[in-house]
Amino acid sequence: MDGSILVVGGNDFQATILDRLPTLPACDVDVASSPKEAQHLIQAQQPDVLILQASLVGNLELCRQIKQQTSLAWIYCILIADQPQNQSEEIVPGWNWELAYRTAALEGGADAFLLLSLQKSEDVLSLTGWKLENHLLQAQIRAGIGRVQIYRSMMRTNDLLSAIALSDPLTELSNRRALDWELPRQIQNARHRTTPLSLLILDIDYFKSVNDTYGHLVGDRLLKLLSARLRHNLRFQDTPFRYGGEEFVIILSNTTLEEGQAVAHRLNSLIGKQPFAIDANLALPVTVSIGVATLQPTDDANGISLINRADQNLLKAKTSGRNQVVAGD
Repeated sequence: MDGSILVVGGNDFQATILDRLPTLPACDVDVASSPKEAQHLIQAQQPDVLILQASLVGNLELCRQIKQQTSLAWIYCILIADQPQNQSEEIVPGWNWELAYRTAALEGGADAFLLLSLQKSEDVLSLTGWKLENHLLQAQIRAGIGRVQIYRSMMRTNDLLSAIALSDPLTELSNRRALDWELPRQIQNARHRTTPLSLLILDIDYFKSVNDTYGHLVGDRLLKLLSARLRHNLRFQDTPFRYGGEEFVIILSNTTLEEGQAVAHRLNSLIGKQPFAIDANLALPVTVSIGVATLQPTDDANGISLINRADQNLLKAKTSGRNQVVAGD
């Protein structure tokens, strides 16, 4: 079972815990002597299982902090207290120290609480008891690693599903749902950094006639080829989306209206000058109309008004004869 473990405790605690772990296969084990040292390792390595010495000051708070962070709450935390040799001994009359530890562990968000004889095997009078405790510890670690692996697998599946949900299957560009998420984020960044932001809406001229004349398979092929040409001719900071049908939106980060207009003219030229080779026998000449707008202080945070202005400029480009760029606010 592949997994990673971080042991946080004093030297004796580390030594006795490591003495119990050799039979765990394929597990990477690291140690930390204090919660502060552990915090750096947790952020850098994100171990599957965290084994914490219950009596070490700050460990319970470390567990609580981890469980309060969404990005780390999945780490499996095991709090371990030393099993006293005389289990009937009361440090304070009427005070059940085991119950107190278990309660504190539960309130701190620990996934498991164990009582172990924190001694090496050769120092323990009852080897049978030591083996039983060791078996319990290793079973708990395996259960924790198994749960974390299920979580990681679910996250990979969710990431894949999210990518599918935000991608247009035909053109492989981001889709309108992705635009609805990305545009507000870029608007927020632009306003925070006081940088310009522009947006293009691009529409294929007379696309309906392509479908009517050659069929939808040819139309789909044209959309794929045009999308590829867009991707290969945009700058690193430009983000294209399939807006719907034969319309595309391109977010131009850190771009003024004049710069956005220049980008639009370049794309208009690149698309219109070279026909699209549908197959060996068919190459279609295509032109596009483009509307350009830039972010204004009065625009809403979701970008609806920004898109509307770009769309109005696109409409002007289409009603003025198509195959042209219209920019302005």
